Amino acid sequence: MVCPKCNGTETDVIDSRNAVKTVRRRRQCSACHYRFTTFERVERPRLLVIKKDNRREPFSREKLFCGIERACEKRNISRLEIEAVVDAIECAVFGKEELEVSTREIGELVMQALATRDKVAYVRFASVYREFTDVASFAAVVEMLDQPQISEGE
Repeated sequence: MVCPKCNGTETDVIDSRNAVKTVRRRRQCSACHYRFTTFERVERPRLLVIKKDNRREPFSREKLFCGIERACEKRNISRLEIEAVVDAIECAVFGKEELEVSTREIGELVMQALATRDKVAYVRFASVYREFTDVASFAAVVEMLDQPQISEGE
């Protein structure tokens, strides 16, 4: 590991802790004694996301997190809850063991997760994801959320 302060290559691990799907390590540079934190995550196979215009780009956990975080802005949803949603979606997508996934599939997974957590965040995400062009489309989604959910046993 390279020290971010002096670019020294000799660092010592001072502390190691398991975090959600990662390992957090506190390190200290042997040369300048600067302390810093690193996170280790299991490297997954490269997954391509098929965009609406059929372009392909690498799956980005950060991009997924930012989209969900924006939908949850000023809502009572913690960063940890958002991380849990992202983890679940990432596991579902990589669990299929396919090399490509569509943005439609990812968007549906996000909307399922948000619908059970916060209806306002769900509507925010859906309005961008489904590209509402008029108020009627928006109102239809809000109306659907107001209807009581029918359980499978009924």
